[in-house]
Amino acid sequence: MSGENRTDNQLSGLAFPVPENEMERLLALNELELDYADLDQSFAELTKLAAKIAGTSISMVNLIDTFTVWSVAPFGMEVSQTPREDSVCQYTIVDQSSAGMEVMDLSVDDRFKDRAYVTQAPYLKYYFGIPLNIGDNLPIGSLCVIHDDYKDVSVEKKEMLAIVAGEIVNRIKVWHAIHKLTNRIQECTTVKNNLAHDIRGPLGGIVGLAEIIQMQGSENNLEEVLSYISMIQKSGSSVLDLTDEILSSYKASNTPKDHEFTLATLEDRLEALFGPQAMYKGVRLLFKTTDQTAHRPFPKTNILQILGNLISNSIKFTPEGGQVQVLLDMELDDRQRILHLKVKDSGVGMSHEKIEQILKGNAASSGGTSGEKGYGFGLNLVHQLVAKLNGRMLLKSEPGQGVEFELILPVA
Repeated sequence: MSGENRTDNQLSGLAFPVPENEMERLLALNELELDYADLDQSFAELTKLAAKIAGTSISMVNLIDTFTVWSVAPFGMEVSQTPREDSVCQYTIVDQSSAGMEVMDLSVDDRFKDRAYVTQAPYLKYYFGIPLNIGDNLPIGSLCVIHDDYKDVSVEKKEMLAIVAGEIVNRIKVWHAIHKLTNRIQECTTVKNNLAHDIRGPLGGIVGLAEIIQMQGSENNLEEVLSYISMIQKSGSSVLDLTDEILSSYKASNTPKDHEFTLATLEDRLEALFGPQAMYKGVRLLFKTTDQTAHRPFPKTNILQILGNLISNSIKFTPEGGQVQVLLDMELDDRQRILHLKVKDSGVGMSHEKIEQILKGNAASSGGTSGEKGYGFGLNLVHQLVAKLNGRMLLKSEPGQGVEFELILPVA
């Protein structure tokens, strides 16, 4: 693969920082199953408050995954995502100091002085960021305040910003707890429906048997027996009606809930999140979703995170003018839905040795076709998340002929 044996230092001339516990950090972020766009409303007043405290023109929450910094509820600046290697916050999550990371003048700092946001509008100068630790030394991102002129933020104000950062972490934890509870409720609903399905047959047999005994029993003058059998029949019929009601209400509900996707909503979300990356690089991002199953709901469980890493990886290794295709399909049976997902690109491809590394979960970092930095964790993370879902990942590629990732994921 192009750049396969080059390090990040060789590619850039600078050491791009990666926390020592990067895989644990990424797993913690993915466990939260955050939909970044859904968090804007929850954090909008907090980022505004942070800017007012610091007296800066800009503030935002930045969540940092394998390739991308996702900006949530940005105040004073329109931005939704930034390549990780271009960000200031990537240094904040390495520092992890409770006091935060401060850069008084970005324009004289060798790490940032050549960045477009420093040399061009909005001509940023001052930065202060506080890591958002979701657990012990597990920073999923940062709260940052930024200004286009010099600032002197007092110790007291930095302490107040740390309180705001703590509130952001608390809200993320609450959001995740509610999400988990909703999933458990959905699991209970699934169990209930399966039970209803299972008992329907036996109950139908009891009712049918009771009818036969009732017809034959009158000849034997078994009045007392018939009385009990009549009660059994009525009771069984009531339970049968109730079971039909439960099953019909379940089958009628194809509208996804907050903790669910359909293939159609998944396509919309992926296009919104990764379309800008593809457009910026000049790569076409195409989607194809099977119509027959496009509106069947399934749990969100890490699906967005898995596909997001694969799509980002394909964009990274596809040169300008190429394309990345995402194919979304689902196999249905009575008890289970099986997702069949593919990400295909027309990029540089990879060797059989590289394929073996990825399928074993120990892929090494490499540089993209436009010099994008690799951190060596994206595909390893995908490998772990797929295994957690009891799924399979298949991989086809030849050097110079692109890559095809196929995922087979059972969902409830």
